[in-house]
Amino acid sequence: MLNFNIRGENIEVTPAIREHVEKKVQKLEKYFTEQTIETATANVNMKVYNDKQTKVEITIPMKNLTLRAEERHNDLYASIDLIVDKLERQIRKYKTKVNRKFREREGVAAFFASVNRSEDKNSEVVNDEDNEFPIVRTKQFDLKPMDQEEAILQMNMLGHDFFIFTDAESDGTHIVYKRSDGKYGLIETN
Repeated sequence: MLNFNIRGENIEVTPAIREHVEKKVQKLEKYFTEQTIETATANVNMKVYNDKQTKVEITIPMKNLTLRAEERHNDLYASIDLIVDKLERQIRKYKTKVNRKFREREGVAAFFASVNRSEDKNSEVVNDEDNEFPIVRTKQFDLKPMDQEEAILQMNMLGHDFFIFTDAESDGTHIVYKRSDGKYGLIETN
């Protein structure tokens, strides 16, 4: 069963809101193996702005991948529904591509059991005012061997513009990134 960490900024997380979030997000459990979802925690951040618009952000870091989406709407409950639909579309799209790749290579494998990405270990860094380029956040994670296509899928699922990975063939550290023309680039390190 998925664990929940629900926080509200400028909004009290009432039992009704908590129940709605848990009920909706638990719909995603059907896409995962039981052992994968048991250790996962859904981090839900809700914020209400001065214009009464709400922003909901859900991040689910797992051993295999990290799901993340955010949604803004005038109605908190509607934004929760929309964000869960968005996460479900991400999962289905990713699962279809990964399963297609495994059928071509090795036959259909257990979807999330075959992907092996470590959870991000985030840590905040103190801002040094004397530093001209202050680092405000540091992330550490293990690089999983994968091919370029899987790295691009991971990058898109996280909503990032770049993704660092270990190339499964060459064992080198590479970076895929989204170009301004909408295509993708690859940086290979020596």
